[in-house]
Amino acid sequence: MPPILKLGPKGDEWAYDRGAKSYDLTRGDSSPGLTLRTTQGPTDTSLTVAPKLTALVVVDMQNFFLHPRCNDHPTGLHAAQRILEVVNKCREVGIKIIWLNWGLNDSDLGAMPAAAERSFASGLITPPLDNKQARNGFGSDMGEGRGRLLMKGSWNAKLYDPLYDASQPDVDISCNKDRISGFWNGDTEFAKALAVGGFRTLLFTGVNTDQCVLGTLTDAYYRGWDCIMLEDCCATKTPGGQEVTIHNTSRGYGFVTDSRSFIEDACR
Repeated sequence: MPPILKLGPKGDEWAYDRGAKSYDLTRGDSSPGLTLRTTQGPTDTSLTVAPKLTALVVVDMQNFFLHPRCNDHPTGLHAAQRILEVVNKCREVGIKIIWLNWGLNDSDLGAMPAAAERSFASGLITPPLDNKQARNGFGSDMGEGRGRLLMKGSWNAKLYDPLYDASQPDVDISCNKDRISGFWNGDTEFAKALAVGGFRTLLFTGVNTDQCVLGTLTDAYYRGWDCIMLEDCCATKTPGGQEVTIHNTSRGYGFVTDSRSFIEDACR
């Protein structure tokens, strides 16, 4: 059995070194690669990516999900701090940053399926005890200056302040989405940005791990992108959701690492 296993079609393949337990995802790119150790899945495994073929995808780190005026999400706030550190590292090594957020317009509201509407209309179905989240349907006025629910340009749909301050609009890519997944119909802002940028490896961060992060990650997996989840840069309030999503990602959809490996242990 040869020591190097090739996976994937010619010109777009991975190389796996059985002896070193290392994956090469660089596809022959001549620039220095970035080597990471995995934190979940088979032990003592590493992978090398090409920074210019790689993008950091930050999913839904918006006021609606994170700001105390809208939500109580302590693990999400912790993930935000880790993401800030990863963003700085990405800028240092030349990895593009993509901010992928809910950002609806009025035409989106008219085309929204009933199942998707129900997910964000819990306040109409079962009135809440308080008005903090005000989940009265996409486009509804959240009151208290928070704007219409997840509408593009509203305060609640804006990036959470520390991340907004760290973003660089002239350098980063910002994409709006109108479903759980950034790929929902295959011709979204996100899909177009990946195609134009020529990215093959995607680093996934954001909230919620088992919902919008997972939805976008699995769609990327189905379409052939390399998927790497940074586990401490993702968060969810779903009981058990974090653990199951991390497990399934490390065993099937791709790889799992964390911010420490990415920032401190990565070598070129």
